[in-house]
Amino acid sequence: MARKTKARPPRAARHAAKHSPRHFLNRELQALEFNRRVLAQAEDRTVPPLERLRFLCIVSSNLDEFFEIRLSGVKEQIKLGSGAAGPDGLAPLEVFRQVAARAQGIVETQYRLFNEEILPALAKEGIRFIRRSQWNGVQQAWVRDYFFREMRPLLTPIGLDPAHPFPRVFNKSLNFAVELEGRDAFGRDSRAAIVQAPRVLPRVIRLPRGVAQGPNDFVFLTSILHAHVGELFAGMNVVGCCQFRVTRNSDLFVEEEEVKDLREALQGELPQRHFGDAVRLEVADGMSESMTRFLLAQFGLEGDDLYVVQGPVNLVRLINIPEQVNRPDLEYAPFAPGLPKSLAKDRDLFEAIGRGDILLHRPYQSFAPVIELIREAARDPLVVAIKQTVYRTGTDSAIMQALIDAAATGKEVTVVVELMARFDEEANINWAARLEEVGAHVVYGVVGHKTHAKMAMVVRREEGKLVRYCHLGTGNYHARTARVYTDFDLLTAREAVCDDVAEVFQQLTGLGKATKLRHVWSSPFTLHARILEAIEAEARIARSGRPARIVAKMNALLEPEVIEALYRASQAGVKVELLVRGVCALRAGVAKLSANIRVRSVVGRFLEHSRIFHFRAGGESRVYLSSADWMDRNFFRRIELCFPVLDPKLRRRVIQEGLEPYLEDNTQAWDMQPDGSYKRAKPGRAKARSAQAELLKALAQAPEITTPKAARRARAKKG
Repeated sequence: MARKTKARPPRAARHAAKHSPRHFLNRELQALEFNRRVLAQAEDRTVPPLERLRFLCIVSSNLDEFFEIRLSGVKEQIKLGSGAAGPDGLAPLEVFRQVAARAQGIVETQYRLFNEEILPALAKEGIRFIRRSQWNGVQQAWVRDYFFREMRPLLTPIGLDPAHPFPRVFNKSLNFAVELEGRDAFGRDSRAAIVQAPRVLPRVIRLPRGVAQGPNDFVFLTSILHAHVGELFAGMNVVGCCQFRVTRNSDLFVEEEEVKDLREALQGELPQRHFGDAVRLEVADGMSESMTRFLLAQFGLEGDDLYVVQGPVNLVRLINIPEQVNRPDLEYAPFAPGLPKSLAKDRDLFEAIGRGDILLHRPYQSFAPVIELIREAARDPLVVAIKQTVYRTGTDSAIMQALIDAAATGKEVTVVVELMARFDEEANINWAARLEEVGAHVVYGVVGHKTHAKMAMVVRREEGKLVRYCHLGTGNYHARTARVYTDFDLLTAREAVCDDVAEVFQQLTGLGKATKLRHVWSSPFTLHARILEAIEAEARIARSGRPARIVAKMNALLEPEVIEALYRASQAGVKVELLVRGVCALRAGVAKLSANIRVRSVVGRFLEHSRIFHFRAGGESRVYLSSADWMDRNFFRRIELCFPVLDPKLRRRVIQEGLEPYLEDNTQAWDMQPDGSYKRAKPGRAKARSAQAELLKALAQAPEITTPKAARRARAKKG
């Protein structure tokens, strides 16, 4: 196995753009623009306090991955001396400089919000993070006991001298740089030490009853260590103690064509992820200038890589606070996902699917029917085979357990497991091993292409013949994200669609040339070409003087040829409405280029994740759902599916639920300006509209606890 730098530019960078670079926006800068929109949710005082904290943590998590993957790639290009510019015309060094400046602004806003708004708002509700200066005598005694009982035995202070060089610092781990005066027991005049916080220790500790002044009083681990760090250096004077965290390049590269066993190679590579090249250093604002320079030198970083923060360096570790405090009145109102009428009436899932296609719109509707399809298939004696792709599913998955159960009972189970699903590699390796243990056929996809398609097929023997039932979706088989991501699921027994799904499975597991599919567009074979053809067809219709319209919803839009096709369609008179949650390289609303293109991003309670492509097609109204964004990697380096919604009623549902409310949203939508910035939509004198709120009202069921007041009453009654 080999580790390899990303010297080869992506296809998007190699593509010779027909338009000027000023017509394309930079991917990295657009990613930061998206995080600004997420941060605006934390700034919004109408959002419940614990949800504001969650959004703040989500921004931290997003920035972590941005530095680990995206910015690390930019820095590698700089290191290799690459001056190659992307379609936007920016060279890697200029991208890095602009990213550093904008990221600093986001981080500064984060901590201002944390200290000046979110902490005070939570404190008013009895959720307090008590600083050292606020501890009373009882709390000081408890903290001291906690330090010696729970922390001291696990801490290993490392004095820095020739015999103790600077330690290997784990990616994103919490560490403390300690500045000292005096001589130790051996007469050494050590001036500095590093203390690494054990990963097993919680970063936030709840004070027990009798010590706390309320039910939800917490102290930070950092505060406890700061208070008692002197206990680790007997006889020496601690003149400074500050927390720091380093972010490392966490992208993995396995030379797939050179390894005999991808799983074994990946298992060997995973531990190294935690010790890649440093790309960012975060330090607390009290750190001395000399210690800051020392740490930068140790990690090979420069001043632009330094982020000085006023608070915990690992804000993301606060994301579990809402679960710990159990205050539903300070969160979004709970809801119960609904079910379509076709399933609410029938107990037999196979019979229901056989009568007609079923569409699920999560999280407003339940993901349970998809789980039940695989569970029922596992225990149904008439089912003879199950095939499924797995990209992200989680460490505790009912679907994966059902597949294991099915294989254990002798059914033919084939699972295409994507081992290279970023940050889910270890979980997928573990599932693959468990499946193989019970005799399932486990395939790792195709060399050089991630299997990102979401599809499952159940083969059932009915009245002497084999009948197939398929699931196709825009989102992962992940029960947890199904509650917070918006996605569509299609359950179908249509023979032509099932034929296409069976053929894609054959391509993934067998050998041979790709055959023509009747309904499904797939990457890397036909999806890119079909999208371009559909866009051009709308342009031809517009040029003939007839109405033409494209409405597309996705997570990201970056592929230059598609962007140029959309520009041509706009110039031909096509009305183009794009709902792009995250990064978008297309520049909207530019005269003589994209005057007919509108780009919106909706950021709210749920993460917008569905991909929907609607072409007016001269009045035929063609609607497709897909696992693929309009990105270079999705078109050319992944296995993806794009499938039509053939049932007219379901097609109308996709338009009415997945597109129209988002085009009319005037509270959580952001409209791209011609310069690439975004402006939040406001109701003004119009009625306030929120797509997510409207869909919750229309599709979800009423929960038992529907208001903050009811939640408070229920909590008081409970105890």
